[in-house]
Amino acid sequence: MIGGGGTKFFVSVLMSNLSLFEYKVVTVDATGQECDRYRSSSRYRVEDLGREIVLEMVAIPGGTFCIGSPQTEEGWHSSQSPQHLATIKPFFIGKYPVTQTQWQIVAALPKVKQDLNPNPANFLGEDRPVEQVSWYDAIEFCARLSQQTGYDYRLPTEAQWEYACRAHTLTPFHFGETITTDLANYSGVDWEYMGKICSKGSYGAGPKGCDRRETTPVGSFQVANGFGLYYLHGNVREWCADYWHDNYEGAPIDGSAWITGGDSNKRVLRGGSWNVSPKKCRSAYRVKFDPNASLYDIGFRVVHS
Repeated sequence: MIGGGGTKFFVSVLMSNLSLFEYKVVTVDATGQECDRYRSSSRYRVEDLGREIVLEMVAIPGGTFCIGSPQTEEGWHSSQSPQHLATIKPFFIGKYPVTQTQWQIVAALPKVKQDLNPNPANFLGEDRPVEQVSWYDAIEFCARLSQQTGYDYRLPTEAQWEYACRAHTLTPFHFGETITTDLANYSGVDWEYMGKICSKGSYGAGPKGCDRRETTPVGSFQVANGFGLYYLHGNVREWCADYWHDNYEGAPIDGSAWITGGDSNKRVLRGGSWNVSPKKCRSAYRVKFDPNASLYDIGFRVVHS
């Protein structure tokens, strides 16, 4: 929203007025056993939404990373190839997915393009992530929040999302080579169809776990990734800004949204959810979905520059 000659000055002032927060980071080995735990810190800013509710926006440093996954990674699909380097500019991203309380406050703000259901979620709870919101609903949320605050809130690009999720890791998950249901909310049990396992509850040499069959409040798991972000694996799948493309051939390398070519009738979801197997919660996993549709395991988080 703020542009022209004052942009660099504005960004400089913004970055100098950040607070510091601490968090716990956990790494597991290939069997899911915790092998490292340490405290780290990141900078963030707080957006006051009113009613004593805030939106915590974490500062993500710029950098270059490898997006996608190698063919040797369990769960690999051609849509995650070819791996390539992308350079990301600094940005801010929500520490958590947007919660139902945050949604309700923003949904009450003046309309920009379309109406918003103030209570769309299936699994009700103030601190649970909002779900059953379409891509267009999420875009309207961003537009209303931008209009109210003066910041250019939007959905993350695919590259921003994966960069933020990985936090400099190269493993399938930011936790390491596998994942456990003690660390994230996904389906940790095997599902069978006609006597055959069609969905595994474990990943690699990791353990099976529980199957909660619902979302969990955003503060349930007290471990973050290296940037201080929570719930990037599981709970709700998250909308990204990009059109769907079947693979990364010709993808932007500057972190921008890929909104040329591809299928403009589909958008990208990232992160997996409570309703899917661990392989679909990997940092590189991506899937397409109708932007007009909503589901009880689809939410989003927001970014701004």
